[in-house]
Amino acid sequence: MTKKYSFTIYLLLGVLFLTFSCSKRKINADIVIKNGLVYDGISVNATNSVIAINNDKIVFVGDENSVTIKAKKEIDATAMIVCPGFIDPHTHADRDLKNKETSHNKPFLFQGITTVVVGNDGDSFYPTATFVEKYNQHGIGTNVVPLVGHGTIREQVMGKSDRKASDEEIQQMQQLVQQEMSAGAFGISTGLFYSPGSYSNTNEVIALAKTVAENKGIYDTHLRDESSYTVGLIPAIEEAIEIGKKAKLPIHISHIKCLGVDVWNQSEEIISLIEQANIKGIEVTANQYPYDASATGLKSAVVPRWAESGGKDSLFIRYNNPKLKDSILKETQKNIKRRGGADKLLIVKCEVASYVGKNLQEIADSIQRSPEITVFEVLKTGYVRIASFNMNTNDIHNFMKQDWVVTGSDGNTGHPRKYGSFPRKYHKYVIEDKVIDLPTFINNSTSKTASIFKINKRGVLEEGNYADIIIFNPTTFKDKASYNDAFQLSEGLEYSIINGKISIENGEFTNNLNGKVLTK
Repeated sequence: MTKKYSFTIYLLLGVLFLTFSCSKRKINADIVIKNGLVYDGISVNATNSVIAINNDKIVFVGDENSVTIKAKKEIDATAMIVCPGFIDPHTHADRDLKNKETSHNKPFLFQGITTVVVGNDGDSFYPTATFVEKYNQHGIGTNVVPLVGHGTIREQVMGKSDRKASDEEIQQMQQLVQQEMSAGAFGISTGLFYSPGSYSNTNEVIALAKTVAENKGIYDTHLRDESSYTVGLIPAIEEAIEIGKKAKLPIHISHIKCLGVDVWNQSEEIISLIEQANIKGIEVTANQYPYDASATGLKSAVVPRWAESGGKDSLFIRYNNPKLKDSILKETQKNIKRRGGADKLLIVKCEVASYVGKNLQEIADSIQRSPEITVFEVLKTGYVRIASFNMNTNDIHNFMKQDWVVTGSDGNTGHPRKYGSFPRKYHKYVIEDKVIDLPTFINNSTSKTASIFKINKRGVLEEGNYADIIIFNPTTFKDKASYNDAFQLSEGLEYSIINGKISIENGEFTNNLNGKVLTK
């Protein structure tokens, strides 16, 4: 090869190199994430894509060699999993978000959750506009998706009364639902097991759901019965489907479960019912928390609902009435048995500190009373919360495997699910028990939840979407909260980026409140 010919070849290669370099897309970014195992929220396979963030948006996802990125900050995610921030469809985080001191929302944040849905179980802060303003004023640690609670609206119009709503009262409730939807609610939630929602009939709920449907919202429900208290679990599922069919809106069943020995192993029948509804065009989905114990108020769990009609003092007025006391105690005894027995009801919150961490049977033995009488002795101290061990593994696994079931926490004080649901599902059900695989866990904690609640441009890592991104260590990401110590933050989350800003860095909270109240 002559020197002239060699020079020509090198010159051509140089020109080609310069041409290629000049043609590469140039990106200015605030943050670039490199070397991670990237799950985008919809695919089943991971990539080694580079992700660039500018302001609050993702501006690039792909091969680093195809672009030139100039970034202010680079995050090396070697040996880490990178995915969209988790979206929790059922929380009671509003109780923390409303206070400036706890609005950081760290119990959820450290699980990898970047967006929480609030106003569940028919119970929302009212009016929505007031709390949206409050959150915006003092700042919040995660994004918020508000729902309007059916029970809250009913109480505004009818109080706590146990009676059927009149046509005029339904119209008043529809007007308030419209007010709340206009203020930013994504849909309506019901707590048909709890008062005052339990006092409503199906037609009342359908009427309010129709108002939500007109606003393209969602219906989220705590079923009328998750066990055998009143109508039964299967009829409660059928009621939810009927509401979706007649109101013509999507139905989302919160914390789907078979609660108590009377309904164990009904998951297969429920799955069949829901899949048939979906085939018929009635959109039905659900969320599930990964624990075998539910949590609720002691009163809600075992006291007959009719006995508390009328408000705060009504229960003990009836209990102290000799004509009613025996009936109340007999029904309470049945409900304790329905929950699996007094030894399955663990006190997790109570004004009497010595009761916390003991089950109802242990307290009954210590005060030498029957469990049903002990219920009312304990309730005299104020609000009491329990963890109720009343689910079986078969049903938990069956529901978890369904592609229409997403991850949720029902995060509430006293139960470890508030601090540990998402890492627990990963650590126990993906890594240890292998009930589901990693892509399923991620997709059912991100994009599917965003789709159900119609949360735009979140839940998927793609250009143009908001930059809600987490990075976690696959070997250390796990829950630490337990039933005996429910207030331990989860571990293994290395980074949380919310709206393009870093909230957790190297496993530590940055003290930045980067969340927003989202709008439809």
